[in-house]
Amino acid sequence: MTKIKICGIKNVTEALAAKDAGADLIGFNFYRKSPRYIDVDRCRSIMSVMWKYLHITYVGVFVNASADEIRMTMRTCGLNLAQLHGDETSEMLDELNGKAFKAFRGIPADVSGYAKNESPALLLDASVKGLYGGSGVTADWSAAAELAKKYPLLLAGGLTPENVAEAVRQVRPWGVDVASGVEAGPGKKDAEKMSAFVRAVRRVENQR
Repeated sequence: MTKIKICGIKNVTEALAAKDAGADLIGFNFYRKSPRYIDVDRCRSIMSVMWKYLHITYVGVFVNASADEIRMTMRTCGLNLAQLHGDETSEMLDELNGKAFKAFRGIPADVSGYAKNESPALLLDASVKGLYGGSGVTADWSAAAELAKKYPLLLAGGLTPENVAEAVRQVRPWGVDVASGVEAGPGKKDAEKMSAFVRAVRRVENQR
């Protein structure tokens, strides 16, 4: 079954709506320049409500943060995984002991040194100059499909309730990741769009 990650959650209402929609993973963005940024205290407050939903994997999104900062944030908030969405090295993944996966913007020349986490092994996002994700631009699905044959791939980049079914059909990824595609405005999640996104993924799976 395709995993579904809803990223950029900013408050308890959004987190519960993502849970109710059927999200398998929920992401919190700690990159200060993102419209989805939240600080550690707010994330900890959300997780004080969400921790009991053990079927959900909670992911912190980081851009060029230090390993110490990532570990401290994950420990303080009670997160399961770190998504490294900046220019981090494969050595950074080693430092985080299997609790992190690398996000690539565009198709990387070689991912073998980065695919160290089992699931997902890596995330593929669209390449947009000056942006670390959340651009609303779709990734290269044909190239993503080739990567998905080799690794448990989390596909991101411009996914919406309208196009995610076709993305799943073409790429057959381990999972799909959505942020801007289920928002009413920048950084503001829409409960119905989140539900529609999940329904679209499950519908295409039932057609296989």
